[in-house]
Amino acid sequence: MVMRAEKHIIKKNNEYYPMLSEFCHLSKNLYNFANYHARQGYIKNGRIPNYYELEKLAKQESSTNNDYKSMPTAQAAQQTLRLLAQNWASFKESRNDYKKNPEKYTGRPNLPGYLSKDGEYNLILTNQNCKLKDNVIYFPKAFSGLTVKTKVEGSFQQVRILPRNKHVVIEVVYKVEVPETLPDNERCMGIDIGLDNLAAIASNTGINPVIINGKGLKSLNKHYNKRKSHYQEVAQRRNGRYYSNRMNSLTVKRNRRVDDTMHKASRYIIDLAIENDINTIIIGNNKDWKRESPLSKKVNQTFVGLSHQRMIEMISYKAEDVGIRIELTEESFTSGTSFLDNETPVRDYYNKSRRVHRGLFVSNDGFRVNADINAALQMIKKVSPNAFSNGVEGIGLCPVVVNVS
Repeated sequence: MVMRAEKHIIKKNNEYYPMLSEFCHLSKNLYNFANYHARQGYIKNGRIPNYYELEKLAKQESSTNNDYKSMPTAQAAQQTLRLLAQNWASFKESRNDYKKNPEKYTGRPNLPGYLSKDGEYNLILTNQNCKLKDNVIYFPKAFSGLTVKTKVEGSFQQVRILPRNKHVVIEVVYKVEVPETLPDNERCMGIDIGLDNLAAIASNTGINPVIINGKGLKSLNKHYNKRKSHYQEVAQRRNGRYYSNRMNSLTVKRNRRVDDTMHKASRYIIDLAIENDINTIIIGNNKDWKRESPLSKKVNQTFVGLSHQRMIEMISYKAEDVGIRIELTEESFTSGTSFLDNETPVRDYYNKSRRVHRGLFVSNDGFRVNADINAALQMIKKVSPNAFSNGVEGIGLCPVVVNVS
């Protein structure tokens, strides 16, 4: 059984938006109230509070502070305190790990901070508060008759109300049963995720490689950054602010279009694997590949702004639904070693000069191949060294470009 979520967007003109926004604001108040006492206790006594201590504290203070009682339901208040307790537990784990391995971190872990005074926080309702009947979720009386139609077919777990800028997202969380992971049939697919080529897909099955065109997504992101910069300048000139309603609308629309394209691309990849009886997908994933990116400001506008990790997550959960195994591997030496020359992706064979430009790799014999396809094939070899034990003859090298948006 795995968790899945179905999203519903409540816009600002919806009749229930003010109520949901207010409830999220109350959740923020309770979070900050409990966090204040937790921080004071830790600073003075050095003890990190658990959930039960936070709940007891909130109930004791409810006689003088109304934050706990003002929540729409008692369980919603408890869930907010559980989220705070999880943040403190994560801080404790990070702090202890930092003492042992400081090189893994970019700085000392900080105490859980306060939320903005005028801000909002997540509100969680369990299946004891909300009821699912005939594909409709019914909320408690405090929600003034709010209902949500859903397509959930699994085991309903909870509803998360997530505040966003100028809208609210209602996530219906449910459990579904996924099949067991398919046995290894030695048929592998390698994926190199990038920019112009959103995904370069190759395999050891002999089918033609596929490149999912990412230029449309790149153009969308570049256009978004240009318009955002313009509206930011206008907002700063008119009222001294760095954000405006126009910028928010632009950002929300851009994020939805990016998500839509990535969903279509990830679905195409999984369907391609199923069609060709591929049970293992290998994806290149470099840790911190965008942090302090050395690329130019112009390239960073498109590279850093696109969530490649989000793409990997979409492929992973769709693969899990059909039993396909996902293997993540770092990409070191895959772009500078030659698949056609049967080189393993290690430093001894690394020669980046053979990549004459970003889209072209030349083998030792002068044979030209798409650089991203070469990297995808080398990723397969990195994870499964015996994947090409029968040689490279018959392996497709001429990619087909596919548009998914």
